[in-house]
Amino acid sequence: MMVNTVRFALVVVGVFGWSMMLPSATQVGLSDKVLVFPYETDFSFVSLIPQKEMGLRAFTLCMRVATELPEDRQIILFAYRTADYDELNVWRESDGRVSFYMSGDGIFFHLPPITTFRTSLCLTWDSRTGLSAFWVDGKRSTYQVYKPGHSIRPKGSILLGQDADKHLGGLEAGQSFVGEMADLNMWDFVLSRSMIQAWHYGHRVPKGNVFDWGTMEYELNGNVMVVDDD
Repeated sequence: MMVNTVRFALVVVGVFGWSMMLPSATQVGLSDKVLVFPYETDFSFVSLIPQKEMGLRAFTLCMRVATELPEDRQIILFAYRTADYDELNVWRESDGRVSFYMSGDGIFFHLPPITTFRTSLCLTWDSRTGLSAFWVDGKRSTYQVYKPGHSIRPKGSILLGQDADKHLGGLEAGQSFVGEMADLNMWDFVLSRSMIQAWHYGHRVPKGNVFDWGTMEYELNGNVMVVDDD
């Protein structure tokens, strides 16, 4: 009887452990919630489903982010990849700079460090001029010109927490995000200074028409927690 009980317990544990690795069903909305990535892994990430195709010639991407990872540890903050290209990847580099890449070489910014205290981080880019900037807690970096005339291609996969070196594959623990993410929103145009500052302070702004945190469709994979944003 004891042997059967032990066998049953092992089966239950095994099935439960395996089920934790399966992606969840598509869920909707993260209002007043935060995503917690508690450990470094090569299997934990969140898949995002955009409200419109990611064929973009301008954008504003905003999120609130915090991490305890050391400054010399590379971290992926946002990853959008089609079958052949990293269409839009945002990184904290191993030298502490923050960067983004669109189908090739990236562009780098010296910003205040991302720490255990939550940082409001926005990125703007306009294909017409190539003007690009990061915004930290409502303050803009210097402009840099990056890929004027470029277009971001649609029909890819968007991940938080991991960088796919190929289409939904090639994940690496040493690049994974560990920490908290909240209030991720994206627009297919460049928000004004006043709108970005209003978003930073939690005031009402136009809902993101690519991603809106409150109505976002997403899937959890691996060890990612959704908790109340206290």
